Amino acid sequence: MSAVVHVLIPIALCVTLANTDIFDKVLVDVSYDHYAEKKVDDLPAFLAMPFNCLINVGYILLGIYWLFQRLSDCKDSRPATYTKDVFALMAVVYGPVQWVRLATLRRAPSVLDQWFTLPIFAWVLVWCNVIVNGWSSRYALMVESCSFLSYGLALCHDRGFEVALGCHIAFAVYKGVRAQMSHGDKMSMRYLLLAVLSCCGFVALKLLDHTLAEYWMFQNLTGHFWSKVCDILQFHYSFCFLTRLSESAHKRSL
Repeated sequence: MSAVVHVLIPIALCVTLANTDIFDKVLVDVSYDHYAEKKVDDLPAFLAMPFNCLINVGYILLGIYWLFQRLSDCKDSRPATYTKDVFALMAVVYGPVQWVRLATLRRAPSVLDQWFTLPIFAWVLVWCNVIVNGWSSRYALMVESCSFLSYGLALCHDRGFEVALGCHIAFAVYKGVRAQMSHGDKMSMRYLLLAVLSCCGFVALKLLDHTLAEYWMFQNLTGHFWSKVCDILQFHYSFCFLTRLSESAHKRSL
């Protein structure tokens, strides 16, 4: 229950702020022309772009799956379980946010889609810190606060969000490598590499959405769709990596 409250309170605050005029100048795409997948007029709005809409179910299923996964050999480690549950709930929430964005093309869901991406990456830093140094409420609050506030860069420049996201990705990879060096093994290294490769695919395929659509194999299942597949895989392998390290850290403490 505490993990649910942890996720819902910031979400409620962000939703409230996103529906004010604070972010009216933030550059977000509110047109189907932004996506290479063609809109199907005969379908309802929540399936306007069938593949890009339905892929969001993957985030929900992934989050639910990891919510019910218990950390083997870590049953008494509440901080590791708590951080896992928060991360899983973030995945559950993120899918519907993206889906609402595509279904409505309103500014508020578009802002939330960008904004929620940042604390998801930031939570990797928190989990890595739990593995290496143990739980610190002060550290978690500092990281999350800085992450949410960093979206303010989008108010300062049209590419402010991209800058903030790039920094979040870099910090997440850095903390992951540091945790791997201190607590990892060959299996965790494999998961780390797969997570990083999935992240690269997520970024590259999203940026190349329209370029790839020139080729027949990317005209229905577009680059944006496959970028979301990579994003889900990135989530999954991050879970695999961090839970593996959590188990290793617990064994060493014994």
